[in-house]
Amino acid sequence: MIVTGVLAIVLPWAAGVVATVFFGWLFVFSGVAHFIFAWHTRGTGALLWELLVGIVYVLAGVYLLLNPIVGMVSLTLGLAIYLFAEGFLEFILGFRLRPVPGSGWLFFDGVVTVLLGILILWTWPLNSAWVLGTLLGVSMLFSGTARLMMSLAARRLATDLI
Repeated sequence: MIVTGVLAIVLPWAAGVVATVFFGWLFVFSGVAHFIFAWHTRGTGALLWELLVGIVYVLAGVYLLLNPIVGMVSLTLGLAIYLFAEGFLEFILGFRLRPVPGSGWLFFDGVVTVLLGILILWTWPLNSAWVLGTLLGVSMLFSGTARLMMSLAARRLATDLI
């Protein structure tokens, strides 16, 4: 995560386009999965809803794949919402693991992640071309660093117990 985060910070526009194309393919594959599930559905109502959901996913994915620059603007807003949720969950995880050495890094990661969400909303949609890649890279960098520090603390704790 640390290396990928640094690459996204160095090449923010490219990282934003890559993220948009990645999500486009995820939507297409999710739509196909809904079509497959619809094939196995017994009820007519459920079949219709699964087909409609699959069509929406495939259309959204194809749109992102055909218009990655425009799709970046929408994904930037989605990233802000995601970062708020991730930051909140990092706080909960840090609180639950508070007695464990190194858990303060999770609180720090939560603060940084929420601040990144605020920065995205503050500059959205004007700076979507660089914001998506840069802030995604910073979040990945800090998340990777927090996980590395937690692992090092766990290793020290395991060594001390032996």
